[in-house]
Amino acid sequence: MTDGILIGAGPGGADAQRLDLRRANRHGLIAGATGTGKTVTLQGLIEGLSAAGVPCFVADVKGDLAGLAMPGSPAAKSHATFAARAAEIGQADWRYAAAPVQLWDLFGQAGHPVRATVSEMGPLLLARLLDLTEVQAGVLHIAFHVADEEGLLLLDLDDLGAMLVDVAERGPELTTKYGNVTRASVGAIQRALLGLRGQGAEHFFGEPALDVADLLRPGEDGRGVVNILAADRLMAAPDLYATFLLWLLSELFEHLPEVGDPDRPTLCFFFDEAHLLFDDAPAALTDKVEQVVRLIRSKGVGVYFITQNPADLPDAVAAQLGNRIQHRLNAFTPREQAAVRAAAETFRANPGVDVATAITELRIGEALVSLLQPDGAPAPVARTLVRAPGSRVGPLTPAERAALVAGDAIGAKYDVAVDRESAAEILGAKTEEAAAGEAARRAADAADRAAATRAKEEAAAARRAAQERAAEARAEADSPWSKMATSAARAASSSLGRQVANEIGREVFGGRRRRSSSGGLVGTVLRGMLGGLMRGR
Repeated sequence: MTDGILIGAGPGGADAQRLDLRRANRHGLIAGATGTGKTVTLQGLIEGLSAAGVPCFVADVKGDLAGLAMPGSPAAKSHATFAARAAEIGQADWRYAAAPVQLWDLFGQAGHPVRATVSEMGPLLLARLLDLTEVQAGVLHIAFHVADEEGLLLLDLDDLGAMLVDVAERGPELTTKYGNVTRASVGAIQRALLGLRGQGAEHFFGEPALDVADLLRPGEDGRGVVNILAADRLMAAPDLYATFLLWLLSELFEHLPEVGDPDRPTLCFFFDEAHLLFDDAPAALTDKVEQVVRLIRSKGVGVYFITQNPADLPDAVAAQLGNRIQHRLNAFTPREQAAVRAAAETFRANPGVDVATAITELRIGEALVSLLQPDGAPAPVARTLVRAPGSRVGPLTPAERAALVAGDAIGAKYDVAVDRESAAEILGAKTEEAAAGEAARRAADAADRAAATRAKEEAAAARRAAQERAAEARAEADSPWSKMATSAARAASSSLGRQVANEIGREVFGGRRRRSSSGGLVGTVLRGMLGGLMRGR
């Protein structure tokens, strides 16, 4: 290979290994035990891609890849080693130079904030992130489906929590339509979300969401911009780290157009500590990774996994990796020896290299390299001295990092979080409205009950008053004086009645006795009645 990105060469520049840019989207692997030089190899590869105008994305697990933003220094401890390596392999154009860099950080402290919405993440990746059981993952899928049907935006963890509460309250209704939705499953998901918040994930979920176009921009001088994700703190939450990178790959696959095999990649994506993606991953997730890696090549994206042992990757994924750089592997245990034999078998044989032996003998900064040739076939494995990097091998100072963030092309685009109306607000308003209606109903019921109580009390009071009057009347009627008056009145009326009746009988039947001058008793009664009437006038 005479063109492409220099990976390294033998002494005196013999058998130089160069990555063909037209095959750089066929993915790759950088493997080796800790301390064998994987980071320096990765740094040199990224420098070469950037110089060729290829943007890159890399997770900086240890914090030293950010040194790509600064040129190396002759005063550095590593200067003598790098200068000697450049001279040994005939790297005549070697010089110290920085690459154009954009810094990112999920927590928004060591770079521009990186955010994604819950809807963009999707239920499959979230279920993996939350370590849900199959049943719980099914409930999560139902919550996403209901949110889509009802037009509820799931932007952040508050939205997802509110949606889960709504699904739990509507459990009987949704169970008949989608399957069993239990409060126990919803409660388990809510607990997992609480743990996710404890890892700082609330900083990641929200808006403005990352626009993948910002990862693809060229630098002012035509070089590709290197996007570096600060992952040293993120590594404390390995599930979040792995899930984020897989989400980003999925976003790239979804948004980028088909380009086939371009002259150079659209983007090269480097996945450090790749084993974290596959540790305890369910089959559905592994299938998803394999699908994305297999298909994203046609989008012009090259994916490179960096890990300690090639066996960390599933066979279906490892089979997609055409460009391989293998640093030393240890073989102290039977398991490690078996891993060495397996790694040796993945290379195209070279009669001049005993791969199984060489893997355990490689020095720091030395690797077995097999890259795809222009015709797409892997080159025979070669024992290679890795090129010296031109940028700083080491971390940035806080002042250098702050200056880079303030002065890059992204500016303040992602600095301020946006909280627009979404599921949490809409469902919260519905809950408040329902609560207000319930309160009004309860108030009306309470007023009705109070009015009924007052009416009962008034009726009871009226009955008591009537009973008291009746009792008083009975008591008065039963008194001795009342009885004497009543008896006297009866006696008087009875005597007077007999006299009037006798007198009337005499008058009517013609009694012969002479009337008295007063006209008798009848006359007396009549005169008394007339006199009473005249006095009343």
